[in-house]
Amino acid sequence: MRSLALLLLAALPAEAQPALPAARPLALVDSTTLRLGDLFENAGPRAEQAIGAAPAPGRRMVVEIAQLAAIARAYGLPWRPLSGNERVVIERPGRAIPREEILAALREELLQLAMDPEAELELGPLVPPMVPPAALTQLALESSSFDAATGRFATTLVVLAEGMPTLRQRLAGRAVPTLPVVLANRRLALGEVVRPGDVRAGRLRAERVRPGAAQRPEEVVGQQLRRPVAADLPLLGNDFGPPSLVEKNALVVLEVQAPGLALTAQGRALEAGPRGGLVPVMNLASRAVVEGQVVAPGRVRVAMGAAPVPAERP
Repeated sequence: MRSLALLLLAALPAEAQPALPAARPLALVDSTTLRLGDLFENAGPRAEQAIGAAPAPGRRMVVEIAQLAAIARAYGLPWRPLSGNERVVIERPGRAIPREEILAALREELLQLAMDPEAELELGPLVPPMVPPAALTQLALESSSFDAATGRFATTLVVLAEGMPTLRQRLAGRAVPTLPVVLANRRLALGEVVRPGDVRAGRLRAERVRPGAAQRPEEVVGQQLRRPVAADLPLLGNDFGPPSLVEKNALVVLEVQAPGLALTAQGRALEAGPRGGLVPVMNLASRAVVEGQVVAPGRVRVAMGAAPVPAERP
């Protein structure tokens, strides 16, 4: 009977033992407060015990084995290291405030200090402030100064976000004057006539704009290019001119008009020319070269009695 009782006792399940605390290799936190349970698994009733400040959003901190042991003793946690190099890496997720948002707030502030609305903001290296990923964020600026003569500015960026203390960051830079330009939307080849979709209005730093640059698209639309222009580059005044109505070496009609007299002959243009331009033309019948004025596509008017000119100009 006694043997049977021992067999029955042996068959009963052993009472479950509580799991021992274990250090977490990596802890992700989303609060300003670091808790005991963030460092140790199976921390028991004290898991929610606050033990210090969590890292700032987007930052990390490392708790080494000696610190872990001290924290465990301080809070009565029966933790024993499994090896001599245990540590806990604590990370707090964050998102960087986009540079564009900072520049927009900065521009609004400087406009109130009489900055040119068309100025380009030159801001030095910027480490974007980090905030909690889902936090509602507000930006403000304080202690701002602006020198209209030099364009220099300085201010303090104030970042207000849920789940973190107010953050202040000093900013400084320069407002750079800009000028209107006409930029090529694509590579434009020599001789092309500019269409509306080929160019766009833009602005560049004044120091980068050469004298004579076109300022409005209507100045260049319908004009013919005298040299190629690469995409995204500005067009200068000497890059274009009126479109040619007569092309070099093209056959043209020579018109000779006088009171009561109108004669025509076939010729060959020796140069290209726009409406109203003067071009040398060879009369194919006489082989003489005369200078005439372009009056229409493929038509050149020559004055009565015009003297021949050399076939090739110096």
